[in-house]
Amino acid sequence: MPPRDELWPELPYDAWRETKDTLHMKLQVVGKVRLALAPMEPQWANVPLYLTARGLNSSPIRHPGGEMFDVDVDFSDHEVRIRAGNGLVEVVPLRARPVAEFYEELLRALERAGVPVELSVVPSEVADPIPFPEDTRHASYEPDWAWRFWRAMLSIDAVLKEHRAGFRGKTSPVHFFWGSFDLALTRYSGRPADPPPDSDTITSHSADAEQIAAGWWPGDARVEAPTFFAYALPRPDGIEGAQLAPADASWSEDLGEFLLPYEAVRQAADPRRALLDFLRTTYEAGARLGGWDPALTG
Repeated sequence: MPPRDELWPELPYDAWRETKDTLHMKLQVVGKVRLALAPMEPQWANVPLYLTARGLNSSPIRHPGGEMFDVDVDFSDHEVRIRAGNGLVEVVPLRARPVAEFYEELLRALERAGVPVELSVVPSEVADPIPFPEDTRHASYEPDWAWRFWRAMLSIDAVLKEHRAGFRGKTSPVHFFWGSFDLALTRYSGRPADPPPDSDTITSHSADAEQIAAGWWPGDARVEAPTFFAYALPRPDGIEGAQLAPADASWSEDLGEFLLPYEAVRQAADPRRALLDFLRTTYEAGARLGGWDPALTG
């Protein structure tokens, strides 16, 4: 078995913030390829990327011209590959350079592969977005930090899938949302929900079903540390007082979510058990207070 520091690597926020911010924008460019061509599905199921043994993948996409292709992100070789059903493969390196250059090279690679795509150029779900063709600010890329980010997600992906397996209702797959930059899993009660009246386009399509979600993100300006999260929508009354495990888990009133530091899981005697306990207790709190059918996990 690989050592713990490979399975659950250190990922201090300040040390890799610049690489994280640049990688976020580059993965948004990749994700918007799928957004541009995949048919709309409930809760935006048409847009995420998925973990692989080497990175992230778009899953197969049908081009309007009829060709099938996918976009593969490799964090071992640090490159993006466009792989078309016609046998063509185009490679775009994930090196340190501005997002604007990466964006232009990816568009050219798609065209050379016979699957040209017109993308939305404005990043999603970030403050003060810079259109990709103009983004010369985000240009950092340290391969070791990107590798650690992916290795952490590999371990988390396996535990989220274990948690998912015990549910008898509808669930999402474990998937990576490139807009919010998180790896997540959502369980659904089967009942519809009303999105908040002030919802934007993203929220109005994602919050229209009763759900309990959990996942992980590497931190941002709100929480400057890699962190696990869980929440229930609509938010049940009293959920903030739920008894949780492990002891480091807590409620954030600012975010309206349960949080658990990644470092607490990484340092636990059994990281898998600690994360499963967080997923179980946050789900139980949301399901009990939300009146979910107990048979969904019976």
